[in-house]
Amino acid sequence: MPQVVRSRNGALHGPSPVPPLPHRFRSLADRESVEVLHRAARVLVASLPALTDRLVEALYAQEPAYRAAIDSGRAEVWQEVHHSLRHNVGSLIQPREFRESAHRTSRWIGEIRAEQGVPLDAVLHAFRMGGAMVWQDLVDETARRDPDDIRLLVHVAADVWNFVDEHCGVVADAYRQAERRLSWRRENRQRLMVAALLDGTARIADLAEAAEMLGLPEQGRYAVLAVAEGRRSAAGPADAGVARHGPGLVSASDAGVARHVPGSAARPPVALPAAHPGAAALWHPGPDAEFAILPLTGPPGELSELAAALDVPAGTRAGIGSAVEGMAALGDARRLAETALRACPATGGTVLLDEHLPDALVVSSPSLAGALADRVLGPLERLDPADRHVIVETLTAWLDADGSAQRAGARLYCHRNTVLNRLRRFEQLTDRCLTRPRDAVEVSLALAARRLLGT
Repeated sequence: MPQVVRSRNGALHGPSPVPPLPHRFRSLADRESVEVLHRAARVLVASLPALTDRLVEALYAQEPAYRAAIDSGRAEVWQEVHHSLRHNVGSLIQPREFRESAHRTSRWIGEIRAEQGVPLDAVLHAFRMGGAMVWQDLVDETARRDPDDIRLLVHVAADVWNFVDEHCGVVADAYRQAERRLSWRRENRQRLMVAALLDGTARIADLAEAAEMLGLPEQGRYAVLAVAEGRRSAAGPADAGVARHGPGLVSASDAGVARHVPGSAARPPVALPAAHPGAAALWHPGPDAEFAILPLTGPPGELSELAAALDVPAGTRAGIGSAVEGMAALGDARRLAETALRACPATGGTVLLDEHLPDALVVSSPSLAGALADRVLGPLERLDPADRHVIVETLTAWLDADGSAQRAGARLYCHRNTVLNRLRRFEQLTDRCLTRPRDAVEVSLALAARRLLGT
């Protein structure tokens, strides 16, 4: 505690014309006031157990936030209150000897109360209740010994309450620092847990804790959404993995508005429809894409509705994997989402894996897909680039039109016979027959490989 009693020369005789020298003595009034304070404080020290009992009972009756702590560990709370009172009342008698220990005690109380989740307002209220009880006992003891001395005790009242305020500041500072540390630890644990779930390395024994920590059902249905910029991901094979120590975790809800976590983007990369259960998503950044864990509660067509309603910015690619059962399968769901992401056009768009399985087969094995494209489309390399482009464009339009030359011609602004002539030319160059199912499948996969892999 700082000097308990300030000199009142200035208050009694007016301001000094020159800066006062440090005082080595107090005025008679100061000395008498301090003596009265010390006499009463020594009585309080001798009766600290009874004072502690009364303060604990007062806290239980008047501060609801302390009731749970007192019910679960009254002896611990009693020791804490007794320790604090002993150092603080001691500071009234011997400020220099007790100041640091009193501060350490107050910091310790602020930290443990933050860890227990007791609101800061309740902790500060408890300290002020203790200060009020100590002051009232000082007054009562002084009145009992000599009522006339109360007028002297009043002279140090401001200093006593300044002491209480000083320790409230120490408690508040320690509480906030502990709260920041706890928040960082909690966020870091969440970040690591989500990374482990998406990476498929979370232990089965940790799933119940993860479900409680993240507010998600352990046995629910899930899908994963992967989002990246409008370029082909450099992630490689589908089991490339996610960053185990990504920079942050974001929880998204209500039209994609994110609750910000330090170290991560303030908003998710795409906006999820607020009315959809999947909007309550957890976002996590990986090295080449951002991933969202989507809890599913709707009918089988839920993912199709979500993909159709997804608000994907221009030039952004989004891939939604197939649904999986349980948090333990989130690693598989992430790999499926990465496969869907690689099946997205390089210029952007949304791909739902369940609706693009042939494309997923192509991107899942790039080397085999490239070999198939070379085998099926290689003969077209002998043509001029313009001719080759026309034939590939016609094949693509004809397949998209379910084999209808009429509809393909409408898309290409040419006659159906022109479409048929170009298809026959392709068959002659490649020795393929488009009416043979096996050849048609190979041509379709080869075109997908050319489009998705640039072969």
